[in-house]
Amino acid sequence: MDSAKFSRRAFLKTLLAALVVAGCGPQPSGDGGGFSLPLPGKSDTPTPENPPTPTPLPQPDSVARSYLTALEKIDIGAMYALLTPDSQQRISVADFDAAYRHVLNQTTTLNLTVTPETISMQADRAQANFRTVWHTGLFGDMETEHTMNLRFAAGRWGVVWEPMLLMPQLGYGITLVLREEPVPRGKILAADDLPLATTGQMIAVGVVPGQLQNRAATIAALSTLLGMDTAAIAAKIDAAQPDWFVPLGDIDLAAADSAGELLTESPGINATAHPARSYPQGDTAAHLVGTLGAIPAEKLDSFRKMGYRGDEMVGQTGLEAWGEPFLAGRRGGRLVTVAPSGVEKAELAVARAVPGGNIHLHLNVALQQRAETLLGNRRGAIVAMKPTGELLAMATYPRFNPQAFATGIDAATWNALLNNPDRPLVNRAAQSAYPPGSVFKIVSMAAAMEKLDMSPETTFHCTGTWYGLGDKNPKKCWLETGHGNISLRDGLTQSCDVVFYEVGKALYEADPTLLPEMARAFGLGQPTGILGVDEAVGIVPDNNWKQSALNEPLYVGDMVNMAIGQGYLLTTPLQVTQLVAAIAAQGSEYRPEVIARLSSQSAGDQFFQPELARDAQITPFTLANIQQAMFAVAHGRRGTARKAFEGMAFSVAGKTGTAETGIDLPHAWFAGYAPADAPEIVITVMLENAGEGSEMAAPLFRLLAESYFSQIG
Repeated sequence: MDSAKFSRRAFLKTLLAALVVAGCGPQPSGDGGGFSLPLPGKSDTPTPENPPTPTPLPQPDSVARSYLTALEKIDIGAMYALLTPDSQQRISVADFDAAYRHVLNQTTTLNLTVTPETISMQADRAQANFRTVWHTGLFGDMETEHTMNLRFAAGRWGVVWEPMLLMPQLGYGITLVLREEPVPRGKILAADDLPLATTGQMIAVGVVPGQLQNRAATIAALSTLLGMDTAAIAAKIDAAQPDWFVPLGDIDLAAADSAGELLTESPGINATAHPARSYPQGDTAAHLVGTLGAIPAEKLDSFRKMGYRGDEMVGQTGLEAWGEPFLAGRRGGRLVTVAPSGVEKAELAVARAVPGGNIHLHLNVALQQRAETLLGNRRGAIVAMKPTGELLAMATYPRFNPQAFATGIDAATWNALLNNPDRPLVNRAAQSAYPPGSVFKIVSMAAAMEKLDMSPETTFHCTGTWYGLGDKNPKKCWLETGHGNISLRDGLTQSCDVVFYEVGKALYEADPTLLPEMARAFGLGQPTGILGVDEAVGIVPDNNWKQSALNEPLYVGDMVNMAIGQGYLLTTPLQVTQLVAAIAAQGSEYRPEVIARLSSQSAGDQFFQPELARDAQITPFTLANIQQAMFAVAHGRRGTARKAFEGMAFSVAGKTGTAETGIDLPHAWFAGYAPADAPEIVITVMLENAGEGSEMAAPLFRLLAESYFSQIG
């Protein structure tokens, strides 16, 4: 039968209605070995016999169409099932799967668009032409034209396997290779361009088990060098074949130098240099800088769309995560076919590499390290910021070394960090929320003056015990003997609880929304908006919150507790820093900003300017009286922190806080700014379960402020 070609439209529907092979053979002669009986009254001429009609073959279009549909869905199992029996004998399903996966990976394909075109058939063979558009992460869209061969065998049509089916430029022995052009990851730089994260050389250390001569001694030495448990090293060695290389971990060049002959002379130990993320300042600002890690499975598709191969180390936390697309740049590459000899046959696609950019911070390394030193081994946080929002230091303890994550953290180290009850992975400065204690009285005083028209001279009487909620619900002042008659302004300076019990009750009776509204005007109960830092929201309790969280209304006692910074109220040290900065900046509240600029070879520089987040909405008169009260906290005769600031070379305005937790010691707070008359720096110190703010936190504020003015400011 002649070859017949059909249009694409016919191919998509039904290309051939039926093939009828019909023919008439010669009439048999009368003596051809058969006979016939004449019918009565009819001629006795024999009736000619027709040969049997061959059964037409089914059409191949449905098989071709099914294969192309499976290809577009990347359903490799369905594709394999449509191969001819001979093809399935030549290539196993595993090898077939590997062949397609290799092409998809090398091309960085995200998905396919497959368009059938024409089909032709001759006897038991057919050809189908189709077009494929490869939507790739690295090369964009690539279009290829294909021919698929089909054959009828074992009672069905099947697709004939050949490498050209994958991509027309391929053949037996011809492979597809992505020649990558990697780009170095951008740097994270502190002020004065001191590197916090960069690309450096690391030393991969491992062993070949069969070459070890003194196994026990070698394992012990490697345990010390790598900081790994000896049992973990032994387990890795035991799981390997004698001639395998068993990677154990990475060390930096300094550690390699100190190891000396262990790495160069010991049989079975192998050390190889390779580029890797490096953190020259160790654990300094580790939470801010962040960590790297493998791409999570649930995010793989989105990363592949951005041109990632899928096995890269990417930012997981902190600035490494926030700046991932910028820091990583865009790797380039050439997609080529390669002959068995290794010679390139053809270049199919090219992508230009885009170098990673650098992130420049306001962070001052000297001040950051000083803050971390002052924290020592006490759980807590210290934040230092300019009144206009530029973040100079954000210290938290405990910390971790991000180098442990640079090439993939081992299970033992990860479990140790994850299960540590002190939660070293949490940035207490921004991710942990605490009752602020008496620091919140700044907000309560502002609400009393702005919402209730109280004067700073409004007088209260403190006996040490307050019965404003009834005789059965007495509440104590921190000063058991009481403050006597005391004004609102002096109540802030001396942190009199009774003054603010009264304020909280009065605000509730006037309108339960007044104090929460003022708290939000100062930025509490909401993210500060700082870029590159994960942060907790905290809680500003109001009736809606309490109904939702506890299914009960907000009572007057809740507002009384809130007015002294207790109860359900929770804030982060970063939020408190923003609050106090608003007082220092005459009511203007700026968004905290750690990023100063982004620099890129391809796109130039992008600068980040201080951004006004909101106005605290308090009058200059209210603001001036709060500032006076905060100055007196540090320098007044009855200021709660006067002892901590005796003999200071510059003035301070601030507020102590001692936040009860119900268990253990209270949290110690001090938040303030200096100099009081011309603020240059705002500092918040918060120590978990450390005791009195005036005794524990205020001295650290002083030491850090003195370091700033003597060395930095």
